[in-house]
Amino acid sequence: MDIGVRKKNTSSIAITQYFEPETSISRRDGSFLNFDTQLALVTHYALLKEDNSVVKHYAEEAQKLINLWTSDFKVDFPKSNIIAEPEAIQLYLFQDIFKAPFPCQKHPDFKFIDLFAGIGGFRIALQDVGGKCVFSSEWDTQAQKTYFANYGEVPFGDITQRSIKNYIPDAFDVLCAGFPCQPFSISGKQKGFDDTRGTLFFDICEIISEKQPKVVFLENVKHLVHHDGGKTLKTILSKLEELGYKVAWKVLNGADFGIPQNRERIIIIGCKDKLFDFEQLPKQPKRSLAEFLDTEGDFEFLMPEEYTLIDNPKRQSESGLIFAGYRNKSIRKAGVRPGTEHLSRVHKQPNRIYSIQGIHPTLPSQESSGRFFILLDDKRVRKLTINECWRIMGFPDNFVRVSATGQQYRQLGNSVCVKMIEEIAKEIKRQLL
Repeated sequence: MDIGVRKKNTSSIAITQYFEPETSISRRDGSFLNFDTQLALVTHYALLKEDNSVVKHYAEEAQKLINLWTSDFKVDFPKSNIIAEPEAIQLYLFQDIFKAPFPCQKHPDFKFIDLFAGIGGFRIALQDVGGKCVFSSEWDTQAQKTYFANYGEVPFGDITQRSIKNYIPDAFDVLCAGFPCQPFSISGKQKGFDDTRGTLFFDICEIISEKQPKVVFLENVKHLVHHDGGKTLKTILSKLEELGYKVAWKVLNGADFGIPQNRERIIIIGCKDKLFDFEQLPKQPKRSLAEFLDTEGDFEFLMPEEYTLIDNPKRQSESGLIFAGYRNKSIRKAGVRPGTEHLSRVHKQPNRIYSIQGIHPTLPSQESSGRFFILLDDKRVRKLTINECWRIMGFPDNFVRVSATGQQYRQLGNSVCVKMIEEIAKEIKRQLL
């Protein structure tokens, strides 16, 4: 993490606007607190210090760290801002934290933690239904920056480390995790936690075992259902049941929740008291991509000779996709029947074109160039803009983006569909909390 601290005697500006790596500081027990963790600790404490049940186990460390930072600063305050020291310096230097566009709930209905947080798709959804985030963790530096810009909080880093797990509070209701699916080396052999050691799911199990939240809310790719012949999912479900949870799961599609994207994900929900009923989730009619497009901008159009449109494109009844054509790019043709090249799986997504009267395929994390091409009603073909990509993931237009465009495509591909998560969160709150 490279959000750095200002040096002594520089001009007055918020501490979190600087990007210079700092050195670690030593602790009483001989361990070291790196700068990434310092930032996470201070920003968490600044936002949550009024809730002693959350910060009590790290309040003293955070206060000492803030005092250490602010003692090394000379700030020329406008007279109107002068208040008692050291609160004046702290309030001024950490102003970015309190000006975030999506702040914590002041009077929450429930509390949650955000693991493998990415850019905060779970967070923004659960905050919208009355939740308060009391801990976040994300190892990717670019995602951390985006998270901080929107929520005023730097996520803690590698959740596999015991030193990071120690900052998780005891008092929260829901554990959220869009966890990576790593291969389970000995899945399905009924060896307790040994079935999951070496995977990130084991770290989730460890946290659940220690903290015993009322609800566990997990998200993953659809393929998890079939991974290792279904053994991986079976292992995950059995581990959650061993930890005392009634577990339900279902593959849901973002297109059924007001978003024009065919984005299928498995949702797993465990609860101490009762079984979550997915059938009570309200679904919406599919909306067309046309409703979500920018009306003006610097659009990237293809020349007519760069693509081929097919005659009478048909809407796929289940997905809502309308495959309309393909870019005239060379592709691997081995094993493909003549005349069906553009329909084959070997014709990779960056070459396909879809009508805006349907929905869009899944935005993948691997496509860092944003090669998503759409057919307009006037038969012109252009690239989907990065603004439109954010919109069809369900993020609001005022969501702050601080990364380069290629990183934004990657962050979106790794994120959750916000509108779908929000609807599930509403039902979790109604059914289970």
